[in-house]
Amino acid sequence: MHTDARDLSDGQILEGDVCIVGAGAAGIAAALSFIGSGKRVLLLEGGGFDLEGDVQGLYRGEIVGRPYYPLEAARLHYFGGTTGHWGGYCAPLDAIDFASRPWVSQSGWPINRDALDRYYEQAHPLLDLGPYRYDTAYWQGEDARRELLPLDRSVVEEKVWQFSAPTRFGSKFRTQIVDAANVHLFTHANVVAVHTNDDVSAVSHVTIRHFDGREQTARARQFVLACSTMQNVRLLLASNAQAPAGLGNLYDQVGRHFMEHLEMPAGTVAFTKPQSLQLYAFDFGVTKMRAELRLSDAAQADLGILNATVALESPSALGEMLSTFELEPPESVEQFRRETRDSLTADMKAEAQNYSADLVRRNPLFTLVVRQEQAPNPASRVTLSRERDALQVPRARFDWQLTRLDKRTMRLLYATLGREFGRLGIGRVQMRDWLVEDDDSWPAVVSGGWHDMGATRMHASPRHGVVDADCRVHGLANLYLAGAGVFSTAGAANPTLTIVALALRLAERLRSRH
Repeated sequence: MHTDARDLSDGQILEGDVCIVGAGAAGIAAALSFIGSGKRVLLLEGGGFDLEGDVQGLYRGEIVGRPYYPLEAARLHYFGGTTGHWGGYCAPLDAIDFASRPWVSQSGWPINRDALDRYYEQAHPLLDLGPYRYDTAYWQGEDARRELLPLDRSVVEEKVWQFSAPTRFGSKFRTQIVDAANVHLFTHANVVAVHTNDDVSAVSHVTIRHFDGREQTARARQFVLACSTMQNVRLLLASNAQAPAGLGNLYDQVGRHFMEHLEMPAGTVAFTKPQSLQLYAFDFGVTKMRAELRLSDAAQADLGILNATVALESPSALGEMLSTFELEPPESVEQFRRETRDSLTADMKAEAQNYSADLVRRNPLFTLVVRQEQAPNPASRVTLSRERDALQVPRARFDWQLTRLDKRTMRLLYATLGREFGRLGIGRVQMRDWLVEDDDSWPAVVSGGWHDMGATRMHASPRHGVVDADCRVHGLANLYLAGAGVFSTAGAANPTLTIVALALRLAERLRSRH
């Protein structure tokens, strides 16, 4: 069922068993899991089915730390959410991402990788991915041209990726959600406050507000906030009528440990011996899988660094590859944000280029693009601004901060690749000049991957996190969070596959509870 909440009367009360706030990848995946379950689900989406300027403007915020994308451009506010402009990169997190690493402060999840395997596999058809296989041997069997580079895999190994078309959740699942008998989608239903009982032990209802001031109330037994990372933080902090510091924030953890992926070109390799790179090649909209290079878990431990991958990108006739901050400066982001849901969708039917040794012989210079996790850092955080949006909710105030470990990781990653390529006599690696110095300075061009993670992180203790292993907000019996905000560490994999897997896991747990 679907209702435009603007058509509801002022003061109307909506009731269900489960109330999901936000219809992006997490919210839609969770709602799909409830279809046919017998539970009445309210799915509240603040936008409509298309981009609308006034709704998107609710995401505008204040940036006070490192340079970042305009906040209203980093996430899309309509049915389908930011799947409307994602690139389709998918890989599960690595086992080491869940482990407590002595050299990484605040590392470790209260669950391990095995806890997600089943849900990763269930997520694959939702994202239009291939088989749940991320070992190079399988993909080499599918295409004999996918040869491995002759590396010492105790030091450098492959990380396999698969690519969605990319799937636009708003287009793919709209009919299925609208036609579901037990799921009621309300569009233009912006939730502005979460209310609890008197002792702040459980959520009683949420308030929906419109631009004209009218309000409705949604009541349920269980509530899931499935907005973006920053918007979940904003809603928890702004819901301070009964808890002055905000919900789930008894120990000042809401908004802390915001993480991004440092995703940018930071070096080049000149191959001195021709190598087949078919396994490592990527053509957007064509390639179904690729491998990138990563340092082994043992090498990361020996060096005391974070997890990261490096992609081999073919030479460009346009010159040195740019970071996304250089490629998409703030003045051009508005056009990017206005892309329609399906503007980047490809059919994956074309034939990928043949990245043979002969091609590498003719063009031996390749860009090395890093995708690196950010160290959990309590100073990297989201708080509330003094400015309010059109619905009278305080806007987000964003302070993105990096650490010396972040830069040290990137520098030693490139240095290790350089030693390995040189030892083998197959190539020479050069890192960017700004990366050579062992300090904590960063140039303004250092950019992220548009991946908002952390800030409502998962931890067994409320002193160090916001949600428990089941994604339940500490101290509240029936409030859960979905999305990349619950990540304890970021890993080096793009977050969408893990977002969907966690949402499916959460929905399964909620379905089993009365």
